[in-house]
Amino acid sequence: MQTSSDLKTLLNKIDRRGYPAYKDTLGVYQFPGYTLSIDHLQGDPFAAPSKLSVCVRGKQAAFPAALYRLPCQRIALQDELTRRFGQLAGQASFQAKGSGHSGLIAVSRCGQEVLERTACSLSPESGDILLRLEVGFPANGRTINARELEKILFDLLPRCVKGALFYHDADRAHFQAIADLAEDQQYIRQKLPELGLCAFVADGSILPRASGVSALPMKGAVPFQAPKELSVTLQLPHRGAISGMGIPRGITLIVGGGYHGKSTLLKALELGVYPHIAGDGREFVITDDTAVKIRAEDGRSIQRTDISMFIHDLPNGKDTSHFTTEDASGSTSQAANVVESLEAGASLLLMDEDTSATNFMIRDQLMQRVVRREMEPITPFLDRIEELYQQHGISTILVAGSSGAYFHAADHIIQMDRYIPRDITAFAKREAQAFPDERFPLSPASMPDFARCPKPSPEFHSGDRIKLKSLGRDGVSIQRETIDLRYVEQLADGEQSAALGYCLLYAQKHLMDGRRTLRQIVEALDRLMETQGLAALCGTRTAPPFLARPRTQEIFACLNRFRSLNLS
Repeated sequence: MQTSSDLKTLLNKIDRRGYPAYKDTLGVYQFPGYTLSIDHLQGDPFAAPSKLSVCVRGKQAAFPAALYRLPCQRIALQDELTRRFGQLAGQASFQAKGSGHSGLIAVSRCGQEVLERTACSLSPESGDILLRLEVGFPANGRTINARELEKILFDLLPRCVKGALFYHDADRAHFQAIADLAEDQQYIRQKLPELGLCAFVADGSILPRASGVSALPMKGAVPFQAPKELSVTLQLPHRGAISGMGIPRGITLIVGGGYHGKSTLLKALELGVYPHIAGDGREFVITDDTAVKIRAEDGRSIQRTDISMFIHDLPNGKDTSHFTTEDASGSTSQAANVVESLEAGASLLLMDEDTSATNFMIRDQLMQRVVRREMEPITPFLDRIEELYQQHGISTILVAGSSGAYFHAADHIIQMDRYIPRDITAFAKREAQAFPDERFPLSPASMPDFARCPKPSPEFHSGDRIKLKSLGRDGVSIQRETIDLRYVEQLADGEQSAALGYCLLYAQKHLMDGRRTLRQIVEALDRLMETQGLAALCGTRTAPPFLARPRTQEIFACLNRFRSLNLS
């Protein structure tokens, strides 16, 4: 390992040379209190920034082991260190001047959710901290400006490292509060099954967001207050007693007038599969972490998916037990989304009438009389919703604003009234008695066997470099194909999309052999990330500095939307 003095000497040597001479700096250098590794050099000042990493040994960082005793606490601490470094890097960025990206200092930009990221990792055994970042190496035109890089590496960056990654000068109460919050959140999540709940929303939560393009809490919003019929009190390890609305397992209907907070509550529940930072307003909105938001998705591809429990006896004779299409309709896409979610292990489905295909959700009495049942290949979700719970343990939370068709099936009915939830189950059930139940009795559908086995694609084994590009939350591009993830609504961060691309690459190269099922492949990917970290997905490639771990359910969603996947 070289010293920081060696790096300074080298910078003096290559100053004002052509930009490729920066490659001489690749390597590891010992700085006071940490090591700096220059891992990958950009080709020119206008290319993607260079990749660096900083390692601080546990003894120097000195964060008490009690702050990361549990995995959830470790992830929360990593998240906070990333945020602290990012804030300082934002202040230092572009203080060094030059052309192109010169002077950039960047790390992951964390949102309101707490995610496991490659940007920062902390060893649970040693307490060592590894932080990955990007730096724009300065240049004048395409000529090295080593003086400005020296300013970054010997002044600006050390300030960021020492201000973010060392405990001795930190606000210790703040770090303890982060660890305590993470443990409290995990405690609630673990208590949900024991209490027969699929979600919990604490009193005082702020669910509305500042705007449609901001995840920050809305100022002056109405605090959440649980109806007494659904009120639950929990005794948390650190916060103590906390009360809120417990949503029982089964079928829950959320109703109310427009703009009264139905979809706002559902959105909070969607993202309640992730822990949130203090001050978000949704810190104690905790949802079954296998929950999947289901919607219609016109135009998506479907490959060999058994949708026969919802769609069968098509006029063209097409087999719906191994249904394949390049351009799904609203109803077939939503049916596939439900079945694929079951394959992904979901025990809670979240739906909004606004984003659902009407003919998949209901068929009213008049339509049933005019178009006889034997002429309609679609079995509405309404006719299967109770079976899904009673036979398979799959709960549903559904937002409905215009149709009362689900009143008969619902176990609990919550009305949102100016952002305040009210339990109107008894009232709604009484009113529903005046309207006949429009459902026909059905024979139970057999659960799909989920035995789809992807075959390897020669393209991924040719030895040629595979082109992979993240498109933010919208998707990921692999070679010439774009995987559209816009409607996978529980993706919280574009770094998760990037990680999904690497999941697909790894699976193609190491796991897809025509014998492993899709479930076995995703389980193997989960084990890899759990035991070896996100960087293990990259294989021999240089690990990107900015990936975030996706859930099992989003890995399934990505694979199912990859049109070139060869399923048997």
